[in-house]
Amino acid sequence: MSQAEPWAFPTWGDREIAGQASDAVHDIPSALRLARALGPRGADMGGRTWSVLSALATLGSIDLSTARIVEPHLDARAILAQAGAGPDTAPPEAVWGVYAAQPPGTDLRCSRTDEGWRLTGTKPWCSLPDQLSHALVTAETSEGSRLVAAPLRDPSVSSDVSAWRPHGLRRVSTGSVHFSGTLVQPVGPVGWYLERPGFAWGGIAVAAVWFGAAAALAGSLWRAARAREPDQVALMHMGTCDFELFGALTLLREAAARIDDRATTAPESALLAARVRARVASTAEHTLAVVGHALGPGPLTSDETHLTRVSDLTLYLRQHHAERDLARLGAMTLASPESSSGASAG
Repeated sequence: MSQAEPWAFPTWGDREIAGQASDAVHDIPSALRLARALGPRGADMGGRTWSVLSALATLGSIDLSTARIVEPHLDARAILAQAGAGPDTAPPEAVWGVYAAQPPGTDLRCSRTDEGWRLTGTKPWCSLPDQLSHALVTAETSEGSRLVAAPLRDPSVSSDVSAWRPHGLRRVSTGSVHFSGTLVQPVGPVGWYLERPGFAWGGIAVAAVWFGAAAALAGSLWRAARAREPDQVALMHMGTCDFELFGALTLLREAAARIDDRATTAPESALLAARVRARVASTAEHTLAVVGHALGPGPLTSDETHLTRVSDLTLYLRQHHAERDLARLGAMTLASPESSSGASAG
């Protein structure tokens, strides 16, 4: 991989994973195998967190569809490790999704029966339900919300991805999953999924993917500068991307250190995640705009890799809820002890 592809890759990327990811581009089965191979790394969240964030940033720089497949699998493996789940709940050969969307109107309930816990109803916004073997699913019980491990290949499970017609992340089919009394395994007690410090860590992992894609996108400016002497405006575009990406990378490294610090509380993790996601999302959106201004329409009409990266990243970034997440961040700062001292990590 050349010095300029992507931006400053040697300072944050994982060359071994980059090689593996290159083999998975445009091939879902290969991406699923890569997810399974990288799965044990998920348990490093909270201990060797930078190794996870670096891996995800690397995947984001190579192919966002592959990253979109591997990231939830690593998140699920981290959650299962935090819950102390055994092989009966977490088969080592499984490839996982995390289905936690809860839009208004969601009707999914989990009930205890003589045979065990059974899941009934529909879960929306589920990625690759027709490809994955298992998923961690949030559902309502008579005692409150809880997390369960569900087998997706069970005859009682069906999915519908027919409405998925995106311009970006086309290979990562997304739709609704229907459970008809599916036998599932509880993961943690009632309320544990949202209350654990690790809940916020998954959001930071997604931000690492955004960063990797933005860095790769910015690399196109350096390649253009090698092909033609940059003028003052081109240098300004390069400088803008450089300071944006450097700031995002510095914050991601700081976040990894904070996550590894066992003294970091759940509320502190939540505030950290909100700040990191907001910063990296802003960097990625600014990079999309700057690269578009700098390169014009050419690569959007003749460079399939560039066009795919732009489309994929634009859709992926919508996992951040923009102004609503910033308003939520503002409310969190008011509630945080840091606000009284003026301290800020992001």
